[in-house]
Amino acid sequence: MKKYQSYITAALMACVMSFVACSDEYMEKMNADPTKAAAIDPNAQLTTAQLQTYGDLGMVEIYRNYFYAFSQQLMGCWNTTNYGGRHTLDNSEMSRIWTSFYPQAIKNLTDAEYRTDGNADRVNINSALRVYRVYLMSVITDTYGDVPYFEAGKGFLEGKSNPRYDTQEEIYSDFFVQLDSAVRRFDASKDKITGDVIYKGDIAKWKKLANSLRLRYAMRISEAAPEKARTEFEKALAAEGGIIAGASDDALISYMDIAFSFGQEAYSDYRGNAMSQLLFGNDPSNNPSYLCSTLFNRLKDTGDPRTFMIARCYYDGLMSATSPDNRIDLTQEIIAKNVAFQPRDPGAYSWEPWPSGYDSDILRQLALTNPSVNPSVAREVEPKLANNFLQGDNPGVVMTSAEVKFLLAEAKLKGWDTGTASVDELYRQGVRAAIDFLTDNYGCDRVSDAAFDTYMANNGIGYTNEQKKMAINTHAWILHLTNPAECWANVRRSDCPRLKSPGEYGFGQFLTGGNDIPVRLCYPVLESSYNKAGYDEALSRMGNQNDWHTPVWWDK
Repeated sequence: MKKYQSYITAALMACVMSFVACSDEYMEKMNADPTKAAAIDPNAQLTTAQLQTYGDLGMVEIYRNYFYAFSQQLMGCWNTTNYGGRHTLDNSEMSRIWTSFYPQAIKNLTDAEYRTDGNADRVNINSALRVYRVYLMSVITDTYGDVPYFEAGKGFLEGKSNPRYDTQEEIYSDFFVQLDSAVRRFDASKDKITGDVIYKGDIAKWKKLANSLRLRYAMRISEAAPEKARTEFEKALAAEGGIIAGASDDALISYMDIAFSFGQEAYSDYRGNAMSQLLFGNDPSNNPSYLCSTLFNRLKDTGDPRTFMIARCYYDGLMSATSPDNRIDLTQEIIAKNVAFQPRDPGAYSWEPWPSGYDSDILRQLALTNPSVNPSVAREVEPKLANNFLQGDNPGVVMTSAEVKFLLAEAKLKGWDTGTASVDELYRQGVRAAIDFLTDNYGCDRVSDAAFDTYMANNGIGYTNEQKKMAINTHAWILHLTNPAECWANVRRSDCPRLKSPGEYGFGQFLTGGNDIPVRLCYPVLESSYNKAGYDEALSRMGNQNDWHTPVWWDK
């Protein structure tokens, strides 16, 4: 723990420094002052970027507001329904990834990579920085499309204050170059990576992550550039170091269960998983995370053993404002009484329609000693995200072995060279790994082999290639509940599962941003002033419209 806390301390120092690193005047004064450090430890900059990924409260709001709604996993709380569920264009909300990652994480990673480049004694931290910069840049470009990449973060280093918007095709092409180079450069005899809150400096696992990300990005471009996709996928499988093969290789950011509130300090303290805590809600008794009917019904109707690992029905009337510990779980009572669950449809608030209630024996007993409890409160039949997923020390998911299995299964389906395992075998391994992932990381009960076999017997992969592709990617969609950026990207890429617009559920009159589910987020409006040349060039490639219905390059 002491070692971990030293990582955090160094990271927070780097975080503070990053806010002022863009000022030439500040840098001149700092370099002239012998009491101030002339450079930041690149290991601390890596830590800061890793922790910011899910620890930045201001940034992760975009997941609750848009990504979870577009992927139809969550729906009903005001934020999710108002923005993503009702297709409401809001510049400040859409720009959160852009305005958080570029001036902080990308700046830190670019600066650290720049200063360690060519230094034989810092080859391992340099390679890790390259891998993580590629990963975060993929989140940015998958969200917005063509974005600054090659010149991003170089305002102070090279005077690139108005970086070019590179095409997504150019960006993805360089992803493969960077990841391949990083794997080749890692050297166990050289510098030790300190402050790494994913793999604790394990170079062998960093190689596996880099190669596995190559699989992800190759599959991402498989419709836009099929030959390149196949080539890069097969190269990654053959690359030195191998791929993420089991749970012990999963790329998960370690967070701490810290005291959390929605005060100003929460926006600069990245030590806890802010996404998990945000999904708990800043007004949890009125604004919890409800499951969307698309996800809940898919789980329940197929007898998925994860259904009530993920979804629970709680009475929240006595809950603390800072912890979900005092929720009263009514799920088993609802099942025993054969009461119908009422998840929220895409586009619906939690009160649309007001759910029919039931008489709760649990609440009736509680009401005997607590008159504030109403035993027939209606909302308990709306499934909510289970407490297990609302903890500050939940991991931040970058990539898992379950995702790799699904990627291998789809690649095999395409006829790519992935080894001897069949599509069906890889699919089955992926589903098992996805279920075990909840046991290993969220405290969910283990699903027995017998229960798993029964579930798989009732939910085969299908017969046609289209059925198999749908099964693989629908399970990837369920897996990515805790990885919303990857979830939305893969839903757009694969068109799985098939999602209907909220308009088809009767909410068309509220969809001010168009009836179709958006396929990108719009560039921040201020870019048209701050970086007009780059902004205008990017728009010219999209018909001069900053439109969230214009698909990104790989989305065919």
